[in-house]
Amino acid sequence: MSALSPDEVLNAVARILILEDRAITFLCTPDEVSIRFPKTRRLATHLSVPHYYVIPVLAAMEENGLVTRTERVGVSTNAKGTALLFSRIIEEYPAEVEQILGTDLLSAIRGRIFEE
Repeated sequence: MSALSPDEVLNAVARILILEDRAITFLCTPDEVSIRFPKTRRLATHLSVPHYYVIPVLAAMEENGLVTRTERVGVSTNAKGTALLFSRIIEEYPAEVEQILGTDLLSAIRGRIFEE
């Protein structure tokens, strides 16, 4: 089995949030907007890999400034990761994300994410 890539993980996160959960959890602070990832075991199950394959990819993503991992809380994007993940979501699932967020919230979130 080949190693997972950050792109594969981001694609899985997008699919889970939009197609399975039909929900996106945002954390908005004055400095940034972040998106909460599904639990790592759920990502592993979705990707059909053992849990221990996902952890090093998330560590690499953290080193590259895309996510923040907090023990007992989970994984969420930072500003750079949010822009990357949200771009993927609105490109791949435009109708679905608009159904979930609505036009006004989608516009507001897009403005916050891409102005940073």
